[in-house]
Amino acid sequence: MVKVWAEKEMRNYRRIFSAGIKCPRPILLKSHVLIMEFLGQGGWPSPRLKDAVLSERRMREAYVQTVVIMRQMYQRCKLVHGDLSEYNLLWHNNEIYVIDVSQSVEMDHPSALNFLRKDAANVNDFFRKVGGLNVMTTRQLFEFVTEPLKDEAESDCLDKIMKHVEDTTVHMQSFTEEDRRKTDQQESVDEAVFMSQFLPRSLQQVADHEITALEAGDVEDTYAHAVAALTGNIDVVKAVAKKTGRDELMTKSVQSILMSSNNNTRESNLEKRNVKFGNNLLNNDSDRELTGTSSDEDEDSESDEEIRFTKVPKTPEQREAEKESIKATRKANKKAVREARSEKRKTKIKKKDKKRSINKSKAGNKKK
Repeated sequence: MVKVWAEKEMRNYRRIFSAGIKCPRPILLKSHVLIMEFLGQGGWPSPRLKDAVLSERRMREAYVQTVVIMRQMYQRCKLVHGDLSEYNLLWHNNEIYVIDVSQSVEMDHPSALNFLRKDAANVNDFFRKVGGLNVMTTRQLFEFVTEPLKDEAESDCLDKIMKHVEDTTVHMQSFTEEDRRKTDQQESVDEAVFMSQFLPRSLQQVADHEITALEAGDVEDTYAHAVAALTGNIDVVKAVAKKTGRDELMTKSVQSILMSSNNNTRESNLEKRNVKFGNNLLNNDSDRELTGTSSDEDEDSESDEEIRFTKVPKTPEQREAEKESIKATRKANKKAVREARSEKRKTKIKKKDKKRSINKSKAGNKKK
């Protein structure tokens, strides 16, 4: 296990070093021993960021370099560090070097975004509390790392974010003590909400999350909009409102979506009828002679074709009952198959008897 862990760290170091990101140069891997470039001077290793004594200007440079390293690891190497903090960053020659990448994961890992969000929180906490800097929020840092930008646009985007942070800090200096306290409380709440948010990796995870929220009764107005727009079924929205006890889901916008959906359905049905009616005028007599069908039967078939499938919401109890019914049906089918096989075995000739009769018939043929 230790050998596999060392191989993973060697592989991650090579990927990071090849991308031009500051890290110790990997040299050799022998069994579970990993040899890397020594970072230090005069035999003394370079300090960790936690142990380095930096001025305010150097601390700000370290923050910017750390943010850039996070983005480059994600965008170039497709990696998330997973344990990034002041303990896994070295200050060498006035630059930040990243170390300890054995636990780093690919960006398509199921928990990659959660790890990245935690890394962003750790970095911001250190530079805000220890460095005394005005840092960006965890959401801003997370979005900067994950947003697809060209290399030349990275510095411009980072400058805009840091300028916004500085302007916000200057603006808050004119606030009263009470207003400043309220603003800090709101930022803390926003931070806590972002840290607890669900981060989907695919559209399938979004659907699973929405279904879970619907079953729990936590449904937003946007979900009702989506249901109304996709199904055009007012019963679905009413069922959601009834389940959650929130009549405000039937907003004017939802009603307008339903009305437009119904109007579009009527218009499409009318167009179908007109097309069919025109075709019937051309071929009415010949069709009747060949098929012998009446106009009433044609209308019935048209009405059957116009029946639309509507999605009916079901409660968890109804879904559970359906599952139990399906299980019972399968069980009964298996039982019937077993009984049929049992009856067949009763009348089936045994292999040894069949073989004996074949041998006897062969022996009789030889005697003749």
